[in-house]
Amino acid sequence: MSTLVRDVRLVDRGVIVEDAWVRFTDGRVSARGTGRPPAEVDGTVVDGDGGVLTPGFIDIHGHGGGGSAFDDGMDAVRRGRAFHRRHGTTRAVVSLVTAGPADLLARLAMIARLAAEDDTILGSHLEGPFLDPGHHGAHDPDLLRAPAPAAVEDLLRAGAGTIRQVTLAPELPGADAAIARLRGAGVTVAVGHTDADAETAARAFDAGARVLTHAFNAMRGIHHRHPGPVVAALRDDRVVLEVIADGVHVHPDVVAMLFATAPDRIALITDAMAAAGSRDGSYTLGALAVDVRGGVARLHGTDTIAGSTLTQDAALRRVVAAGVALPAAVTALTATPARTVGRDDLGHLDVGSAADAVLLDADLRVRRVWTAGVADAAAGIERDIAP
Repeated sequence: MSTLVRDVRLVDRGVIVEDAWVRFTDGRVSARGTGRPPAEVDGTVVDGDGGVLTPGFIDIHGHGGGGSAFDDGMDAVRRGRAFHRRHGTTRAVVSLVTAGPADLLARLAMIARLAAEDDTILGSHLEGPFLDPGHHGAHDPDLLRAPAPAAVEDLLRAGAGTIRQVTLAPELPGADAAIARLRGAGVTVAVGHTDADAETAARAFDAGARVLTHAFNAMRGIHHRHPGPVVAALRDDRVVLEVIADGVHVHPDVVAMLFATAPDRIALITDAMAAAGSRDGSYTLGALAVDVRGGVARLHGTDTIAGSTLTQDAALRRVVAAGVALPAAVTALTATPARTVGRDDLGHLDVGSAADAVLLDADLRVRRVWTAGVADAAAGIERDIAP
């Protein structure tokens, strides 16, 4: 059986192909072209009505959604992933907030088991515990620590080869050795939750760090005499900058500036917590209480932002509304995050690629989502028609 999606604007590999069609067969892209597609004998035809077809979105930094936090066990991860999949996120790295050593090791092992049974889960991201207490954000400062070699080894063993990214503050004692060890194990190292200046961040990038975790947040900003880690990342073509484009974490004009400066090095992440897709109210993020009001999550009793309630389709709409070209925005949701965690096989719709795709209407709202060629029945509005 196959699926033919026709009459779409295909946005892939940084270009827009008008009047396009794509066929999925056995979980892969089996053919693509423009104009009238070949006759379909055995399968489903989906009329795109001139909508936008993109590769499936990939989130390399998210903590939950749909009322479930990824720290709360396998079922919670499954529920959160199902929620985000309906919003176009076909594959994701599961992010964990700072916790005690025993809890982190157990959660890493849990994600390793999930990744073994579900290849849409790309592995884990440790956002902590190797963070600067002065920039702890929504992480319990009492649980933060320097990256001692033994602690790094314990985490790598528990992750069993499935840790994709670790965020750390490069000014901490032992950070250089940790970067080298993690890189040697195939882990992408990110600079974040840090008091690093531009020089310290640049040294970390030279040592092998390749990501700036949620740019501008939980770090020094840009000052004309003290450029900080954002400028260090922008000046280094090896570095990808994560951006939370929810209109709260980073002003839309600044998001547009980042795209103008480094269009192929932006990864649009959600940093979503359990409240994404749920009502305002009281939640927890790791060990900390969080209040969500007007869709904005903050640590209880403070002004500190605690993750987001963002979905990747909403991020796409916000970024395009800020003036970013659609192909660049789509790349930041697909090929760039895939490349960042070593999955260059994902994030595009070449023939032979995984049939992960999102069909959007003219307003960039999700109509349908396919993961490995299988449609998510809960996503958007389905409009199958006869050949």
